[in-house]
Amino acid sequence: MKQLIPPFFLSTYKKVGKYGFFGNYKTWQAAYQDTTGYDAAVILEKVKDSLLKVKEGKAVYARDSVIFDKIHYSFPLLASLLKIAVENEGRLSVLDFGGSLGTSYYQCKDFLSGLKELKWSIVEQENFVTTGKQFFEDTHLKFFYDIDSCIHIEKPDVILLSGVVQCLEDPYKFLEKLLSYNFNHILFDRTAFVKEGSDRLTIQKVPPEIYSASYPAWFFSLDRFLSFFAEKYDLLLEFDSDDKVNIPSQFKGFYFKRKSL
Repeated sequence: MKQLIPPFFLSTYKKVGKYGFFGNYKTWQAAYQDTTGYDAAVILEKVKDSLLKVKEGKAVYARDSVIFDKIHYSFPLLASLLKIAVENEGRLSVLDFGGSLGTSYYQCKDFLSGLKELKWSIVEQENFVTTGKQFFEDTHLKFFYDIDSCIHIEKPDVILLSGVVQCLEDPYKFLEKLLSYNFNHILFDRTAFVKEGSDRLTIQKVPPEIYSASYPAWFFSLDRFLSFFAEKYDLLLEFDSDDKVNIPSQFKGFYFKRKSL
């Protein structure tokens, strides 16, 4: 729960051969020893610089520190958020777990600006939260060091996990904890799965034009992943994400709604 990370690297910008995803490690510790880790200072600085340009209107969109000339929308994600808002009389409170400094917020906010109320809360690593509070926090966007404090203050309708679960040391332990919170809605985007077989633990090597870093990354078994939610949640939507990488895989998103609602 405490090891939160920046957004999952935009794999479209990988270079075949030297950069991408490699290995099939037995343990997280073994993989981590071959990487620089998620908390490398260069990651935060690159992400901060690019998203400040977006906030100040000097860039249209940024993801994983890469600047784009147009926003790359996830329309299934937007549709799910708007559905939740409609069911809540035009109000939406999002807990964005591992949401960097607001990547998904800036991606979605134009479509959500007409709501009666919008609250977007990001739970991240300590250094990201400190930076977020200093440079990015405003009326709609807030930053928290942990899920519990966010829930206590903001009472979110939905938790969003975009490209983050595969970067946790023990993702299934986290999913068990996630279920204990009884969120009404759970949204996943850009989550990595193997084409076939069991979970695979790799290391991701990021091209230096993005930032010089490497870190462990899981690719999940789809059946095992979905089984965690079958008892308590209905799967309302399953969709594909546009990430393409150098190993056989698929990136997917899901919208789960709690069965007791």
